[in-house]
Amino acid sequence: MNHFLHAIWHIWLEMAPWLLLGMIIAGLIHVIIPKDFIKRSFQGVGGIAKAVLFGVPMPLCSCSVIPAGLGLRKDGASQGSTIGFLIATPQTGVDSILVAASFLGWPFAFFKVFMAGVMGFFGGLWADRIPVDENRNTEEPGHVHEAKGNPVKAGIEHAIDILRPIWGWLVIGILISAAIEAFVPKNQIPFSTGWGLIGAYVGALIFSLPLYVCATASVPIAAALVSAGLPSGAALVFLMAGPATNAATLGAIHRAFGKKVTFSYLSTLIIGSILAALTFDSFFETTVLFDLNEHEMLGGFIYQSSGYLLAALVVYFAVDDLRHFFNKRKIATQSHLAQELSVKGMTCMGCVGKLERHLKELPGVNQVSVDLEEGKASVIGSVDRASIVATIEKAGFQSPRTE
Repeated sequence: MNHFLHAIWHIWLEMAPWLLLGMIIAGLIHVIIPKDFIKRSFQGVGGIAKAVLFGVPMPLCSCSVIPAGLGLRKDGASQGSTIGFLIATPQTGVDSILVAASFLGWPFAFFKVFMAGVMGFFGGLWADRIPVDENRNTEEPGHVHEAKGNPVKAGIEHAIDILRPIWGWLVIGILISAAIEAFVPKNQIPFSTGWGLIGAYVGALIFSLPLYVCATASVPIAAALVSAGLPSGAALVFLMAGPATNAATLGAIHRAFGKKVTFSYLSTLIIGSILAALTFDSFFETTVLFDLNEHEMLGGFIYQSSGYLLAALVVYFAVDDLRHFFNKRKIATQSHLAQELSVKGMTCMGCVGKLERHLKELPGVNQVSVDLEEGKASVIGSVDRASIVATIEKAGFQSPRTE
């Protein structure tokens, strides 16, 4: 057990400074990029390339990339540009690139980014050759946090919003990674021995496809698997296919584009990740850049302070999510007193927190609960519906005036 706890803290310290640096860079990108950039039309082969290049550095996981991608489509992007963006974006991001480099080396990180771009480009070309189903309407693109007022504040808020929705998966990824390092004997990963390279790739693919993992949180798992004997290419398959596929993502793509485009999306990820793995294992070698068997803790002010800061943020998010959960349960017991309104445009828990703060400021409001999954707000208090709708719109979201 001591080795397990040691592994958790060691991995945490190794990841923290790079994850925080990635968040800072993402905040700067958000503030610097022109506000109308995402609304420009992406058309043809050049549009696909631009959409992929735009998506690669964005730290969006497979859930948050959907509203962003469908927002591109709604604003006039071609079908191919949208699919290229949806393929490349969840595999990368400045935070996951830095974390991957710190765990598995820069050659591995750069190759993963390059192949994500290649897969996005060719996946977009494939999707562009499929006739557009005019009967399908893309979903609402979701609320986009805009840099209003103080750009420093806007950048910090955006950086924090990146961590908020993935903190739980980050913790789960680190626990799994530490468990593999502490309890799995070297070279005993089921699909790493006796199956050959292709068998290892297929095993990693089957293992990764149903998982909901983000590009950053999956890196420690992949590093632990490599350390325990998994071929580097199989870890690459896990890191490329896992973040870009899950039931929610595939369902959203199917609803927006249809079966043929969904098939092209999934096929591109499967074929592309296996080809990437074969290429990488043919020309490169990967060595995990930390050894959890050593009993030396990572030292230094940067690692230690980053570790404690990241832990404080995670604890804050955990407490806030628990508060939200119990508040939701409390309002459910008084549903007969609550006014429920549908809300469109929320994409993350940052949106939820922002809307709750605005609604709580309304005179006469006693309790508020905002549900991201159901897309609704419940308000208890002596306040009229028109005021609630106006406040929702003021916060940057949409709600029907009458329901």
